[in-house]
Order: sequence, then C-alpha cells, then structure tokens
Amino acid sequence: MFASMTASIEHIRTDKLRALGMTITTRSDVFPDVPSISEFLPGFDASVYYGIGAPKNTPTEIVERLNKEINAGLVDPQLRARLNDLGSMPLPGSPTDFGKFIANETEKWARVVKFANIKAE
Repeated sequence: MFASMTASIEHIRTDKLRALGMTITTRSDVFPDVPSISEFLPGFDASVYYGIGAPKNTPTEIVERLNKEINAGLVDPQLRARLNDLGSMPLPGSPTDFGKFIANETEKWARVVKFANIKAE
C-alpha cells in the first residue's frame, strides 16, 4: 500500500510495517536505507505535500509577511527536528515557488488521469 510518511512512520519504527520504497524522488533522511521507487522506476514521484494558502485577493504584504514568518519557523532547529521526527521534510520557499509547484503537480496528475482513462463517477 502507499501511505504517507506521517501516517506510517511509527509503524515502521516499531517494526509493525516494513517500508519497501519511498514515493519521493530521493531517499528519506529518516529512513536512508529505504530506496526511493524512482531508483527503480526513473521519474516516479508520488509525494505527499502540505502547504499554506490564502484567499486569492489577500493583499501582497500579508502574503509576504506570512511567507516570511512561516519560512523562519521552517528553519528553526526545534521545529525542523519535530517535523523530521514526524517524517516530514520542510521546504521553505516563496509563494511563487509554491504556485509553480502546485501547477506542475496538477499538470502531472492530469496526465496520469488522462493516460489511465479515469472518469469521475
């Protein structure tokens, strides 16, 4: 099964679940001995990600301030250690970077849906 790291990390740590591969493009810092599926299937990436968004018309200065404070938190050693403990890999960035990431993910998964001929029911 495919499960997010945060949902399965404790089961892996307690040997109730054996990780066969990571769905991210690189090996995880938390489980460096577990290969990435992309090592066997180049280009495979089915990452789970979390982000913070704001309504479309939020003033730029508010978005920039939120981004600045969130990025400061993501590089804080204590918060970073806690997120790593949960199996997360924090990736500070800009609102523009995150927007591009979401656009790329949307395009990638749209191709998968089209290729697999998946239809909404």
